[in-house]
Amino acid sequence: MTSTLVSAEQDYEYNSPDQHKLTPKELKEIAHVKKNRTAGDWVALALLIIGALIMMFPFIVLLLNAFKTPADYNASGPLAWPKELSFAGLSTFWQRVNFPEKVWNSIWTSGLVAVLAVVLSMFNAFALGIGRVKGRKWITLLIMLANMLPQEAMLYPLYTMFKGMGLYNNPWAIVIIFTVIQSAFGTYLLSSVFGTFPKSILEAATIDGASRWRIFKDVVFPISKPTLSVLLVFFFIWTWNEYMIPLAFLVDNSSQTVPIAISSLTGDRLMDVTTTASASLISIVPTLIFFLIFQRTLSRGITAGAVK
Repeated sequence: MTSTLVSAEQDYEYNSPDQHKLTPKELKEIAHVKKNRTAGDWVALALLIIGALIMMFPFIVLLLNAFKTPADYNASGPLAWPKELSFAGLSTFWQRVNFPEKVWNSIWTSGLVAVLAVVLSMFNAFALGIGRVKGRKWITLLIMLANMLPQEAMLYPLYTMFKGMGLYNNPWAIVIIFTVIQSAFGTYLLSSVFGTFPKSILEAATIDGASRWRIFKDVVFPISKPTLSVLLVFFFIWTWNEYMIPLAFLVDNSSQTVPIAISSLTGDRLMDVTTTASASLISIVPTLIFFLIFQRTLSRGITAGAVK
């Protein structure tokens, strides 16, 4: 009871500016509320744990098979523990596809797309949501329809266009394509957010003599940082996982990304399961590190958006 009371007092001191007004009786009531959980709370907790295990199951299977030998996999199957740890799959994948080169290609492409798409989305949304350009509703509708267009339908027109521009088999083609695709979603999202921006703040800035650029730089951008950080993380991860368009546009092995390198391990009649599992596991590591670095920024951005 004492530890619960101390925990309740610490939580209150952290979250409340008036902790000096808290009485011992109120502390006991807070501790009592925190200590007692209903049956519904335990059921919800159990369901969440089960759901988490279900979602983690593919990753667990991947982890089990990444450190097996092909003979061990054929003898025991995919769900058995490895008899001994083998790093042959990781070594084979690393050497076969020049993995550091593929990681750098993916980081360069995804990072550049994420930054450019956020910047483009921000300017587009400012014009649509705050600038109130003529026909903005129709423009927003067209952007939303563009987001619904499948990539398969865009392959041939994009191939023809970039072939004529001399950018086929060039990483910049991937950067341009996905900057436009990701910024379409970002523009649609941010324009709805900027559309609800308090007019009183904008009018006050205008009365003070602020230009459009000053309003954007000193008023809109600082308030929008949490939302922009969320978009930056999502754009990076989405671009990292893209497969179809990079496969069609990047012919040279030296310019290919990680997903294409993993697909090269699967042949027409042969598939090295352990090497593929090792490749999939090691390909997750860079995005996982990126997510962990920006986890706090992501959670703050989502929370700020929810409160807003």
